[in-house]
Amino acid sequence: MYDSELKGEYLGWHSKNLRLVRCKISGTQPLCYCEGLVMEDCTFGDDADLAFEDSEVKATINSNIVSVKNPRTGAIKALAIGEIILDSNILAPADCKIETEI
Repeated sequence: MYDSELKGEYLGWHSKNLRLVRCKISGTQPLCYCEGLVMEDCTFGDDADLAFEDSEVKATINSNIVSVKNPRTGAIKALAIGEIILDSNILAPADCKIETEI
């Protein structure tokens, strides 16, 4: 999907091989339980929290993300992330690389 605004609670849960390019994501707990998720030059709204739980993700986010919770594997790069939650519920391989530009 290209150049779209996607709004919704639990957006994209359990999706496979979803690719989002220059999209704006809003709503609580977006893009959790995803397999093969690719995000290129996307942005997140102020209400998009607890993102990427148990997901296999490769994301470049050109905005802040309120919070990221237990991403399973891949890489997330964002302008800034308010809270990174990595707790005992994270699933293997639990090796997602998270980096911010700030």
